[in-house]
Amino acid sequence: MNARDSILSKIRRSRLSSPDDSARRATVTERLRSHPAGIVPARGAVEGEARIALFVEKAEAVFASVARVASSAEVPGAVAAYLRSKNLPQAIRRGEDPRLAALPFDTEPQLAVSVGPSDGHDLAGLSQALAGVAETGTVVLTSGRDNPTTLNFLPEHHLVVVSAEDLVGDYETVWAKVRSIWGAGSMPRALNMITGPSRSGDIEQTMLLGAHGPRSLHLIVVGG
Repeated sequence: MNARDSILSKIRRSRLSSPDDSARRATVTERLRSHPAGIVPARGAVEGEARIALFVEKAEAVFASVARVASSAEVPGAVAAYLRSKNLPQAIRRGEDPRLAALPFDTEPQLAVSVGPSDGHDLAGLSQALAGVAETGTVVLTSGRDNPTTLNFLPEHHLVVVSAEDLVGDYETVWAKVRSIWGAGSMPRALNMITGPSRSGDIEQTMLLGAHGPRSLHLIVVGG
C-alpha cells in the first residue's frame, strides 16, 4: 500500500464507508443525472424590461459600462462610439462568431476589424456572450474559435455583445442552457463568467482596475 492508498483508506474508515459502498455511489450517480438546482436568489426572478434593468444595474455597480441598442445593426456604431469616448484607435479584434461576422461593420468605415485570438497587442477586443445573468450583472462566455478566451484577458478594453433574449435571471438557468447546447457530460474547454472589469484590492485595500485582465468592461445589450 502506497501513501495515497493509506490516506484514502483512513478517510474511508473515518466516514464508515468502503470502496464498494454501492449506496453512496448510487447517490452520487443520481445527483449527477438529475442536476438538482442550488439556491436561487429571489432578485433574479424578474422578466422582460425589469430583467434588463436589473442586469444593467448590477453590471454598473461593479464598474462595467453598458450601452443599449435596438438591433444588431447598431452594434458597430456602439463599438466605434465607445472607442472614441476612450480616445482609442478605431480598431478592434473579434473572434469568428457568426453573429459578430454578420454585423454591418462597413457602416463604420473608420473602424478596422481584425479576426482571431489576441497576441496581447490589441487595445480592444469584442466578444459575443452566451448569456447574461441579471442577478449579478455577469456575462458568460465560452471558449473556442468563435470567441477566443484571449480576448477576455489580454486587451485593456473588453467589449461584449449580449442579446436581451439571452439574459437570464440566475446561474442555474445558465447551466441548464450549457447542458442543452453541449449535452450531458460535455462542455467547452473553458466557460468564463465575467462580472465587471478585472480589479483587486489586495494592496493596502486600494481598488485597482486591470490587475489581472482588462481594466474596462463595456457591455452592449441588443434588443429588449
